[in-house]
Amino acid sequence: MTAFALSRRALIAGGFALALGTLPVRADPPKEIRIDWATYNPVSLVLKEKKFLEEEFAKDGIAIRWVQSAGSNKALEFLNAGSLDFGSTAGAAALIGRINGNPIKSIYVYSRPEWTALVTRPDSGIRSVADLKGKTVAVTRGTDPHIFLVRALAAQGLTEKDVKLVLLQHADGRLALQRKDVDAWAGLDPIMASAEVEDGAVLFFRKPEDNTWGVLNVREDFARENPAIVKRVLAAYERGRTWAVDHPKELASFLVAATKLPEPVIARQLERTDLSYGPIGGGQKETILAAGLALQKAGVVAADVNVPAQVDGLIDTQYLLAAR
Repeated sequence: MTAFALSRRALIAGGFALALGTLPVRADPPKEIRIDWATYNPVSLVLKEKKFLEEEFAKDGIAIRWVQSAGSNKALEFLNAGSLDFGSTAGAAALIGRINGNPIKSIYVYSRPEWTALVTRPDSGIRSVADLKGKTVAVTRGTDPHIFLVRALAAQGLTEKDVKLVLLQHADGRLALQRKDVDAWAGLDPIMASAEVEDGAVLFFRKPEDNTWGVLNVREDFARENPAIVKRVLAAYERGRTWAVDHPKELASFLVAATKLPEPVIARQLERTDLSYGPIGGGQKETILAAGLALQKAGVVAADVNVPAQVDGLIDTQYLLAAR
């Protein structure tokens, strides 16, 4: 074979390979789905205990790995690191995560809760948000309680600089309040309900409409490569949510077992948790946008961020039809 023929054959082969490189490559199905459970997401406990996801994906040979999230901040960290495919957060926390470069989509609503309020002890002398000026406040940065605190302060003409933030995970914030290490705490259920029922803690500022929705998020690259799997995960989530609505006593027992908290505490949490939603859509977009704009006004979100565009990029309704 001549050198010319070899060169021509190599050129053709190289061109063919280059052409192949331009074709879309379909990702292999994952060997496992990594999804979180959280005590602030009751539906996740139903799925975990009832094994709806394991049942759904058994025929595909896809394993389910459950990872606990202690708060929205942890779920967002796990998603950003690629150690979770699906993670539970508050809607506003998901928005802040996306603004900060976390490539996620919010695709489902697992609850509409009043899961956060500002909490203090009966003997603290704190009766209103204005009383927090100069006080120590325990908070978990990057979560709905933190965002709730910022908005509450802003409504009184205050900022985070007017208080002394003590950065703790939610359970440690409750202990710090109990031990009088802090004056107040931006609480989260069910830990907040425990402080209220067992410690006599006072929820001195409540505003249910400023609690943003409980949303399930997916990593963008996972959703892009596995859209059919995402739809099946959400179908299982819908099965779990409707089961939770139909079996309140069993749902409470799952929470009692997971949290090691007594039944009256879990009852208080569930009183403040609406599980009648599933599809994500306009109602969630409106609430999350309002939170994002309030945080921008408070200086938490940079002035040059296009918040409406970020919300549009966050919420993805294609995997489960939006009803609201």
